[in-house]
Amino acid sequence: MNTVVEATEAKLNLPPQLEVVNMTKRFGTMTALDNVSMTLRSGTFHALLGENGAGKSTLVKCVMGFYTPTAGEVRIDGEMRAIASPRDAQKHGIGMVYQHFTSVPAMTVAENLVLSRYESPNLINWKAEYEELNTFMSQAPFKVPLDALVAQLAAGQKQKLEILKQLYLKSRILILDEPTSVLTPAEADEVLGLIRQEVTAGHLSVLLISHKFREVTAFVDEITVLRKGKLAGQGSVKDLSIADMSEMMMGEKRSPQKVEKTVHPDAAPVLEIQDIRANKDNGIEGVCGVNLTVNSGEIVGIAGISGNGQRELVEVLAGQRPATGGQILVNGEVYRATRKEMYQHRVFVLPEEPLKNACVAHMSVAENLAFRTFDRHPQSKNWMLIFQAIRETAQRLIRTFNIKTPSPETPVGNLSGGNVQRTVLARELSEDHIKLLIAANPCFGLDFSAVDYIHGEILEARNRGVAVLLVSEDLDELLKLSDRIVVISGGKFAYESQTDTADFASIGRSMAGH
Repeated sequence: MNTVVEATEAKLNLPPQLEVVNMTKRFGTMTALDNVSMTLRSGTFHALLGENGAGKSTLVKCVMGFYTPTAGEVRIDGEMRAIASPRDAQKHGIGMVYQHFTSVPAMTVAENLVLSRYESPNLINWKAEYEELNTFMSQAPFKVPLDALVAQLAAGQKQKLEILKQLYLKSRILILDEPTSVLTPAEADEVLGLIRQEVTAGHLSVLLISHKFREVTAFVDEITVLRKGKLAGQGSVKDLSIADMSEMMMGEKRSPQKVEKTVHPDAAPVLEIQDIRANKDNGIEGVCGVNLTVNSGEIVGIAGISGNGQRELVEVLAGQRPATGGQILVNGEVYRATRKEMYQHRVFVLPEEPLKNACVAHMSVAENLAFRTFDRHPQSKNWMLIFQAIRETAQRLIRTFNIKTPSPETPVGNLSGGNVQRTVLARELSEDHIKLLIAANPCFGLDFSAVDYIHGEILEARNRGVAVLLVSEDLDELLKLSDRIVVISGGKFAYESQTDTADFASIGRSMAGH
């Protein structure tokens, strides 16, 4: 009889089951999520997989109440629940650990835990709080010193604190958004291993957003795969191979799209990356000794899921981040990405998020177009700016590149995304004798006509003999434009091939870190 009672109590104490039923989310005319259903069974570890832009973040934001779904519903233990905010989600035992840390660096671990409560008291009895916190920490899967300042914690401890905050709030359904992106492999295994123990013990149900097959095969029970906003596949990890999961993520084999390309029989090395290393913002190595050569009249595409070192590599090449090792050669000479060297070697950059990295939003279109040339004739003389020349150059570029702006004096931040990118293109591609173009996600968030225009400009530069390094999270874009494709994973180059002979399955496995 006691055995039956204990089994019944254990069942009653299991975390709730979470269901997403026929969920759709539209933003204007764009459908980010299209009739997706998923079940996170009670006491299981479930992974949500997909390429960048597949709809993973949209789905969990609908579950957490950040977004209101256009159609569909969330059910908890079979009951439909209206979740209008993260606070509503927390009332139903759902907590989310975000990709970026949310703790206050200048406060202690204890202060952050108390602050995380939705109903923190105005006057805090710290003696009582510490008694409760010490009891909580003694039973928690992670141990982080309560009096430590968050700013002094290592990345692994900071991630543990993010998870502890949700456990402290008594969340029993945990959504983890790329929780290991800031961790070393050893830290990642420790964190996921301890969470796996909590799941196995029946304390938690976990939904893990990930792109790493190694983590999925080691810790996860079931997967749901999204592709371009739609459900692409589901199943038990024990019944699926890496190839099966890769095929779900990538879909049918995509062939390179035919575009007109000029043959360059006398191609020569322009960019040589030699054993370059660089750290992420948190001090962990993000680029781990990569080597690559880009020749004149060639587009080399770098594919990869975001967060695998491509941003850090581009920032090193653009002079926005110091390398910690290795060297870069441009035209056979050591290159440190100074403004002088960029002009000398004719290096031009199309960074991602141009309003953050390539433009000053409150300055005019004309001023942004002059960033490269304001200190040279005819736009300056004896250190004096010639505003008439700056305006005339801007008017010419606005016409040539079809930038839709009320006037050259309009702040560039007032333009649409496509026209901001056209402004950067005009500045970076208008000069003669360009040798090297570095483009990072140049079409992110743009409409079809803007994408076609930018693709045409990049191809035209390549056909003129420009060496192009194209970093993109859009695999179709890379297959269309690149002559050669390289996959970056975990800060290393994991695959390289001529695009027309590339093995699609190998690309998918390499992108997923396997």
